[in-house]
Parts: sequence; C-alpha cells; structure tokens
Amino acid sequence: MRRTYWAAGSAVLLALLFAVAATVAAASGGRTAGAAARTPALYSPDAGFARDMAVHHQQAVEMSFLVRDRTQDEAVRSLAYDIANTQANQRGMLLGWLDLWGLPKVLAGEPPMSWMAPAAGKDAPAGGHGGTDAPAGGHGGADGSHGGHGGHAVDGVPAKPGALMPGMAAKDEIAALGAAQGRDAEVLFLQLMTDHHKGGVAMARGCAVQCVTPAERALAQGMVEAQQSELTLMADMLRARGAAPRG
Repeated sequence: MRRTYWAAGSAVLLALLFAVAATVAAASGGRTAGAAARTPALYSPDAGFARDMAVHHQQAVEMSFLVRDRTQDEAVRSLAYDIANTQANQRGMLLGWLDLWGLPKVLAGEPPMSWMAPAAGKDAPAGGHGGTDAPAGGHGGADGSHGGHGGHAVDGVPAKPGALMPGMAAKDEIAALGAAQGRDAEVLFLQLMTDHHKGGVAMARGCAVQCVTPAERALAQGMVEAQQSELTLMADMLRARGAAPRG
C-alpha cells in the first residue's frame, strides 16, 4: 500500500503540474490563432464542463474535510488532504476560466451533464452543440427540471437518486459521513470517494474528447490520470480495512 500511495501522490503532483501548464496556456491563449483563441460559447462543452466539474469538485473537498476531522488514520487524512488541495485548486481554475470567458458560473435551466455528447468518454468524435451558442437538446426549463443526461449514466457511471451528477453523493450519504467516526468514517469516505472519482473520470474524459480549449483539455486529461491512480489506492485501502468499493 505504501508503494501505491507513493504512486497516487505522484499522480496528484502530475495533476498540479497539468494545472500550472493549463494556467500558462490559458494566459497566453488570447494571443494564439484558431480554435485556441475562440471564446467558448454559453452551452459549449468547455463551459458546461467547467460549471459541472466545479460543483463536482466542491463536494469532494467537502467530503475530504469531513473525514479529516473524524479519523486519526494518517493514510486517510493524507489522501483527504491531497484530494481537497488538488480539487480546490482545479475548481478555482475552472471558475476563473468562466470569468475570463465572460460566462456565468451557474446557468438556470441547464441540466447537469447536458454538454456531453452520447459518445463522450469513447473514441468517437463529439457531436451536437459544441462551440455554438444555442442550448443542447433536452435542456430543462426554468424550474430546473432535468433533461438530456441529467440523472442518467455517463460512460457507464450512473447518477444515484438525489445526486446531481454521476458519482456524487446524496445528502443522506453526506450526513452519514458527518456522523461516522474512526474506521466507519474511513470506509464510508473511501467508498463515497471511489464513486465520486469514477464519475469525475467519466466527466473529464468527456471534456478531453469534446472541449476545444487546449488548456482545459490538458487539465481534464490530468484529472483522469490522477483520479485513476487514486482509485487504485482507495481499493487497496478498503481491502486493508476488510471492505470493498460499492457496486
């Protein structure tokens, strides 16, 4: 497990390096020609991914802080710190890009995941609404009702009842984590974060295929690699505690 944790730590560092490179690329993007210089449209995959992943990351940060205060296990606390630090930084970048593009951080009536084409996460090219300023088909109304991919599986990862996006925990699961202590908190955190990472990887793969902003595509690929490494680590940590991922 120690070797696996070192590998996961390296993946976190890699993700942060991707973030630095993405920041530099974004800062210089306005001086480049072609697709890199175009500002993403309101309903583009670039903007949709930034909005959705910012929300997805915020819950991971919340869960990491919850478990940190409910266990003395150094491995779990270190993993939680790495996740919170990395995803808070990435969330700041995503929201910063939305500001740079002059786009809202929250879009009323946009169902979660509606920016993803059916082939997202696969090798097929994205289709549909990328780069346009029209909403994707199946957008919900002003009441926030979900359409499109909201509440459905994305790349084989389902959104559970009561959760906004694939992999996200429901309110009762967050409450259970907040009430747990010791080994129970460790196991529940690792199980919830495993689900969370699987959903995050599916989303990031979607952006790596569909997004047109080079910096954002690089950041998404970094998320995929780092979170896959952490998935391996969390499976080992669950096994050491006589538990296993759910589902």
